[in-house]
Amino acid sequence: MSQGPRSGLYAVSSALLAMSRHLEVRDVLKTIVASARELLDAQYAALGVPDDHGGFAQFVVDGVSDAQWKAIGPLPRQHGILAAMLHDARPERLADVRKDPRFEGWPAAHPDMSDFLGLPIRDGDEVIGALFLANKNCPKPEGSCGFTEDDQELLTILAQHAAIALTNARLYERSRELTIAEERSRLAHELHDAVSQKLFSLRLTAQAAAALVDRDPARAKGELQQVAALAAEATDELRAAVIELRPAALDEDGLVATLRTQIQVLDRAHSARVTFTSRGVRALPAAQEEAMLRVAQEALHNALRHSAAGRVDVTLEKRGPGALLRVTDDGSGFDPAATRTAGRHLGLVSMRDRASGVGGTLAVESAPAKGTTIEMEVPGG
Repeated sequence: MSQGPRSGLYAVSSALLAMSRHLEVRDVLKTIVASARELLDAQYAALGVPDDHGGFAQFVVDGVSDAQWKAIGPLPRQHGILAAMLHDARPERLADVRKDPRFEGWPAAHPDMSDFLGLPIRDGDEVIGALFLANKNCPKPEGSCGFTEDDQELLTILAQHAAIALTNARLYERSRELTIAEERSRLAHELHDAVSQKLFSLRLTAQAAAALVDRDPARAKGELQQVAALAAEATDELRAAVIELRPAALDEDGLVATLRTQIQVLDRAHSARVTFTSRGVRALPAAQEEAMLRVAQEALHNALRHSAAGRVDVTLEKRGPGALLRVTDDGSGFDPAATRTAGRHLGLVSMRDRASGVGGTLAVESAPAKGTTIEMEVPGG
């Protein structure tokens, strides 16, 4: 390069640092193109990421104004020299791209180009892009190429690092997508576990109130007051799920008191006998308390709504530094091996996820006509 080794090395270093600063794929592509054009002192630069249908999924240019780019029209297809670079995976350095037999022309608004240098960007054996430059800013004697072998070698180094930067950016975006998907799943569990339980209790209490209106108005009034309280709690739970807070009652009353209150409500609202016993449980880490509450709610929901249980017993007891939760019902039971489909059994999947998420374990024991026992143990703090 005319600038000399020291300044050339500095330019390469600056380009590589610029690529490493970005994590978004689009930003990485723009940085690669701008760095390549500046590094090789070209008038135009572009980078295309191929799709699987003969076109480009992404195509970024530098040296072309927004108005000119808009006037050029649709993204190019994989044909001519672009296709050769993508399919043959070899560099192309041409004195005049317009005279190459593979040249197939360009749209009317496309800038005129002569000397051309292009390289594939490879990740192992896969070609993940094509980087090309045109019109080097230097005197061009008739018939000679403005880009030199040194330019090609320099662009090869840049393309190798561009592959790393582009791959890292893709991994970052994929990781972010997975994180978003996991967060959506978590929120679905929150809403299913918390709000649906409250609404279920609210519906049962409202039914009980309706049955008491004629024969015991005073008691019906009490049940309706409980409906109002449950509706307020459901609102609090929804808000807590959305803003990632612990259930409101947990912060104020702790796990034992919160469970006792909720189970008393279910016992009043349902024909089944629902009991709660606590033995020596001390305060647990916040995440473990919330997980145990959610698992208890889900187990109670399943027992009261799906198993036709006549009795449900909930026990919370000290187990070493942690605690053991047990929910047992005498209902219809089920075959645990046949309930692995998340779409049909979101509750069981949710319980397992919550237990493992706080370092705990979950065991489900059940059989048709034999009732169900669910145990969750957490390690404590």
